[in-house]
Amino acid sequence: MAFDCNKEGGVSSPENYSKVCTEGTLIQLNPVTHCGKAKSWKSLNRLNSQKPSYESVPGDSDPKQDGTSNEESASICGIRCFTDLPAALVCEVLARLDAKDLGIVSCVSTLLHTLATDHQGWKKFYCERWGLPNLPIALNGPSVPGGPSDGKTWKTFFVEREFRSKSFMGRFNADVLRGHNEDVRAVCLLASANLIFTGGRDSAVRMWNMEEGLLIDTSRSLGCTIRAIAADTRLLVTGGTNAFIQCWSAVEGNPFLFHISGSGTDQNSEFRLWGHEGPVTCLALDSQRIYSGSWDMTVRVWDRTQMKCVQKFMHADWVWGLAPHGNTVASTAGRDAYVWDIRNGELTSIISNAHDGNAYSLARTHLPSVLFTGGEDGAIRLFNVSDVSDDEDIKPAATWVPHSGPVHSLAFEYPWLVSASSDGRIALIDLRKLLTPKNSSKHPFSVKSFDASAIEPPQRMLHGFGRELFSIAIGADRIVCGGEDGAVRVWNFSEALEIEKRAQALKSLRQENRMRRKKAQVEMNANGRRPDQCSVAMKRNQPKGDKSVAWYSKRAINEKAKS
Repeated sequence: MAFDCNKEGGVSSPENYSKVCTEGTLIQLNPVTHCGKAKSWKSLNRLNSQKPSYESVPGDSDPKQDGTSNEESASICGIRCFTDLPAALVCEVLARLDAKDLGIVSCVSTLLHTLATDHQGWKKFYCERWGLPNLPIALNGPSVPGGPSDGKTWKTFFVEREFRSKSFMGRFNADVLRGHNEDVRAVCLLASANLIFTGGRDSAVRMWNMEEGLLIDTSRSLGCTIRAIAADTRLLVTGGTNAFIQCWSAVEGNPFLFHISGSGTDQNSEFRLWGHEGPVTCLALDSQRIYSGSWDMTVRVWDRTQMKCVQKFMHADWVWGLAPHGNTVASTAGRDAYVWDIRNGELTSIISNAHDGNAYSLARTHLPSVLFTGGEDGAIRLFNVSDVSDDEDIKPAATWVPHSGPVHSLAFEYPWLVSASSDGRIALIDLRKLLTPKNSSKHPFSVKSFDASAIEPPQRMLHGFGRELFSIAIGADRIVCGGEDGAVRVWNFSEALEIEKRAQALKSLRQENRMRRKKAQVEMNANGRRPDQCSVAMKRNQPKGDKSVAWYSKRAINEKAKS
């Protein structure tokens, strides 16, 4: 679809008579209606009925003939431009582009900018990385749950989110939430509701305001150590050493969604799920199910409508972590990692000896075949289970060893993977270079093939706590972590980009002032004016090698004068 333009006069040669468009022809494209078709198809019929006769086109002709030829060439090329294709074909072509290429196309012309900006591919790009946003208004059509707000296009929404993802390399504000008396074993960040949930050895669940850092509510003592918390805008679940799952349903009209203290609320909003025979160590939610893992060596799947266990997956060791994705759920038990199909209850993949020691933590990306595990050996490993046969052992595609102690928790938000360890440090790993887009609608991303020795270390380390860290969460330009000292730490990167902009503006201003002063000095010297006294003193006392030579020479002269 590339057209060759002749800017010198639009004269077409016999070889490219049917391919060449003049510069004016490309600018004056036929207007496109709402359905994407050209308003007039007369020129198309003319093109179809016209037989190519390259020999009849002379190389040199009079101006009248040139004018006629240019008009015919313009009419021919007008219906052969990309935007005159049927709307379905244009959408299909744009859907084959990745985010970068689609952005480039939008810069070609005003018409392509409109087509590329309104294209639903931006929604696909956004949902592949971060899922549907938890907002009630959608774009480019009627209101649909899970769409962007404020009348923004999906392109604007995607660009803003992609830009904000760079904030974790900037400056941050650190806040400490104090309220727990003992170590904090579980944290959960519900960014859509501006809430943070924490729990630990003191047996109480606490709910915090994410923006202000204030304690909102505290549950009664559950009589056990809280080891796992999961929440969405409809349900809050916690699990601990008493083997039950404590649940709170959202209360209509409550600005903070949940009444976890239980005072003055409907008793039906708080209930428990029984079934495990050992401590509950991990929890997760999706729109239809509750997932729980326990030291009774099982992962249970609960139906959210009936609140009953509908699936149970047996393991050979204690279950430490789990992560659902679509119709599959991944889990770690002992040294191994598993991937289960929820629909038929079968084991689809197993990763044997993922770590030297227990695999304590697990995280999944927007790719269903990619797993991240953190283990007792302090390593973080990436596994790709899509391109492996049944008889082949799954080997790690990448390995990082940023910690000197066990990795207790992992969390992922594109493109950042964060980890918390018993060595008191947090590692931030940027995965943009490892996950590459494909030109396929079924499998839009893949793990890039690379040399294992060329793996970059974590892009950033947060340290200095001196105590073990047990749980971590990421979202809304924040990182939340809980540890042995009972404090909940929040790193706020939301102002990092604004701070960087101000710093760059000040740097540019200082550089501009220096150039202005230098230019004024050059003009003053060129006009033969007397330079200022500071410049004279500087020239007289120029240091040679050591900057303090002038000072010592003055000091020596003063001593001679005194003597």
